[in-house]
Amino acid sequence: MKVLFKVLIVAFCALFLFSVIPALAQKTPDELAKESEDACVASESTKATPQMIMDKVDKAAALLQKEGKAAFPKFRGKDSEFIFAGTYVWIHDMSGTMRVHPIKYKMEGQNMIDLMDSNGKLFFTAMNEVAKTKGSGWVDYMWPKPGEKTPSLKVSYVKQVKVDGEDLVLGCGVYDMPPEEIQKLIK
Repeated sequence: MKVLFKVLIVAFCALFLFSVIPALAQKTPDELAKESEDACVASESTKATPQMIMDKVDKAAALLQKEGKAAFPKFRGKDSEFIFAGTYVWIHDMSGTMRVHPIKYKMEGQNMIDLMDSNGKLFFTAMNEVAKTKGSGWVDYMWPKPGEKTPSLKVSYVKQVKVDGEDLVLGCGVYDMPPEEIQKLIK
């Protein structure tokens, strides 16, 4: 009986450890956001092109249509294929609520529809309008580069996609593009 009791105790302890250790290994939201930002900054030596951004957003849309919202974690962390070339893919809904932002996770769950850039542009409103009327397109606005606080001119490609029955907007942008190139994209 004592041997059986010892075996049960060892088995219980092993089960407890195997269930607790993975939970302890999970990153906090702050750690994951920092890791995402570091990956973004580390990848900026590759220059993002408009075609590269459109391709990555299309790939993200296909993933979400296949896996649904269960794929959201794949947009965060150093190993995410959606953090690349100094930029990242984010997801918000048609009401303007941020669903996934790999670097600024505290924005998630927040309604951004009335957020203005430093020039007074309601850029989430503009993004949703482009997504709703055209399905996809480009929007320019002021936003800080990853790792910086001061806003820079950014142009982002946005695309509407239905995920688990809900219309979402995927976006990804690029900085430091000449104004004449930005105007070509927007038109």
